Amino acid sequence: MIKYKPDYNLLAATKYVVNGEKREGPMDVEKIFGENTFGLEEMQSRLPKSVFKSIIATIEHGEVIDAGIADTVALAMKEWAVERGATHFTHWFQPLTGSTAEKHDSFITPNKGGGAIAQFSGTDLIQGEPDASSFPSGGLRATFEARGYTAWDPTSPAFIIENKKGSYLAIPTAFASWTGVALDHKIPLLRSMEALDKQARRVLELFDVKGVTKVMSTVGCEQEYFLIDEEYFYRRPDLMSTGRTVLGAKPPRGQQLDDHYFGSIPDRVLTCMLEAEKELYRLGVPVKTRHNEVAPSQYEIAPIFETSNIAADHQQLTMHILQRVARHHGLVCLLHEKPFAGINGSGKHNNWSIGTSNGMNLLEPGDNPHDNMQFLFFCTAVIRAVYKHQDLLRLSVASAGNDHRLGANEAPPAIMSVFLGDQLEDVFEQLTKGPAKSSKQAGLLGLGVPSLPDIPLHAGDRNRTSPFAFTGNKFEFRAVGSAQTVSFVNAVLNTIVAESLDEMAGMLEKKLDGKRGIKNLEAAVGDVLRSVIKQSKKIIFGGDNYADSWHEEAEKRGLLNLKTTVDALAKLNDSKNVKLFKKYGVLSPTEVESRFEIWFEQYVMRLLIEAETTLTMARTMVLPAAVHYFTEMSEAVASGTRLKIKNTGLRKAAGDLGKLIEDLQSAIVKLDKASSSISDGHIDTQALYCRDKVLPAMQLVRAACDKLELVVAESSWPLPTYREMLFVK
Repeated sequence: MIKYKPDYNLLAATKYVVNGEKREGPMDVEKIFGENTFGLEEMQSRLPKSVFKSIIATIEHGEVIDAGIADTVALAMKEWAVERGATHFTHWFQPLTGSTAEKHDSFITPNKGGGAIAQFSGTDLIQGEPDASSFPSGGLRATFEARGYTAWDPTSPAFIIENKKGSYLAIPTAFASWTGVALDHKIPLLRSMEALDKQARRVLELFDVKGVTKVMSTVGCEQEYFLIDEEYFYRRPDLMSTGRTVLGAKPPRGQQLDDHYFGSIPDRVLTCMLEAEKELYRLGVPVKTRHNEVAPSQYEIAPIFETSNIAADHQQLTMHILQRVARHHGLVCLLHEKPFAGINGSGKHNNWSIGTSNGMNLLEPGDNPHDNMQFLFFCTAVIRAVYKHQDLLRLSVASAGNDHRLGANEAPPAIMSVFLGDQLEDVFEQLTKGPAKSSKQAGLLGLGVPSLPDIPLHAGDRNRTSPFAFTGNKFEFRAVGSAQTVSFVNAVLNTIVAESLDEMAGMLEKKLDGKRGIKNLEAAVGDVLRSVIKQSKKIIFGGDNYADSWHEEAEKRGLLNLKTTVDALAKLNDSKNVKLFKKYGVLSPTEVESRFEIWFEQYVMRLLIEAETTLTMARTMVLPAAVHYFTEMSEAVASGTRLKIKNTGLRKAAGDLGKLIEDLQSAIVKLDKASSSISDGHIDTQALYCRDKVLPAMQLVRAACDKLELVVAESSWPLPTYREMLFVK
């Protein structure tokens, strides 16, 4: 194992770390926050007033950017980046791989005198041309059609990525094909934000709300992850190839004692966290909390809310920084949803709300929600959206990795439901019968000790089993996987809520029929809410989502239970979903079809990689180790026989071991046959085969290997065990 000696000075207030290097001086978060981003303050100080005003109009009000200002912005951006040591720039984009992509170009251009100058034009800023042939396209383009375009997204600030040997300028961009088809996650997210903005402002006009120029969805993503010693990672082919352990017996001690959750953070891990947070601060990512999670060696980091587009970009940066900084400390950051069987996996809780340009949270209930017509209208729209589009929400979090996590005692089940809490559930129940007349009040919680203050009590408890829970002034979508991009998740949320607002606004307009006045509005809103809640109330559930009784109840209610990725992705091409995305300009039918192909293909490829990894490890590592140990035991039995010693216990142990080896060999044969017999049919048929044939065969091999791990001598076992990986910190 790598010998790591923590440097406690890294924790001192007078030192801090950037890219693994110590820097002297106090860590002033306010001073360093955003220093590596070309944000509003930097732009204001470097751009002419007219140019800066144009940028602000684009960022804050969605106005089309004037291409004529690109050269001015590019010059200022280049000068800023070069001052910070950047020699190259890249258009940073989010292809449909789920991660980010970059192609670096140098600022340096030779001049006539034999020297070189740093150049960066408006054209370089606005448009890039990466090779698009090898990115997933789902049949949108042939492999030989290589041209793709990246387009500058001025709403998300450019930033500097530093390395010990230099740095480069990263410019957030959209990515499209030569024919203009979206090949990324950013474009649909931006389109969905426009759809939500349009419908939300339409509703606010009906409520006679003035001064709102833009409505945007806001997001705060809690990121869970594991940290393990780097040496163990490199000794585990499965972690290197798949991100999870395809073999590994459960240790005697896991998370049963609940002693890791919110416990004291180990010094080595804390040092890693501090460096990661400081890099994120410098990149303008507003990280807020850190803590130990439930499983051993599992942790969480969470930011403050941001506009969903920027939040999605910052989420990708957070994952990148966590993985990079961990290496500085002899650690590896695992983002897979289920890196270790038998203990909690990792999620990425997506806290979603709606805000206005003048600072109003449209999902803020206030002290008396029953009187807050505007809140009730928007909240009802969300409830209706979840009910009508359970399938889209479920498929937005569908992945091979998340299938190992959803439905266990750590994550919500695959059945979508909405938790409102006692107060709101009571208000909506009143609405189904007539006007809501009261809101349950929480009061204060006394702790029975005079020296402890009475603390404000929330009007409803939190439900950690709910996949979609109202938590004060936002909805927390808890089913998102830890390795996923949140861009598509929020594109779906924005789109389905936009549709609900659109249809409910139409109902309200029809009720009002041009009549104004608060009494007319109250009566009309009441009628609309009553109608919508009665149609959608089946999705509201405040109990234990893990209970078998809920699964039975959900089936009676007619709710969907799409247990696996294959079940969920099959719904993407349903006509209602294709029409929805087309109507609100988020995805064309062709773009929907491409994602159907891509996500099924990714599911198949991941399972086949896992199957091949399982076979290789079982054949070349576990089986030889087991046979070697069996040989040692057999020789011991033979020696006992020569010495006329019965060795009854040893003979039985050797016999049991031999049986386990036979079981493993039999399981290897079955997996080899299953993984090599996949048909050439359509990709969704292949996915079904992988789920029903390959995955169960992998589980048989795992079961045999895990039994052997518990009886083969530790000195003979070729793989780091869970006990080592999870508890060596």
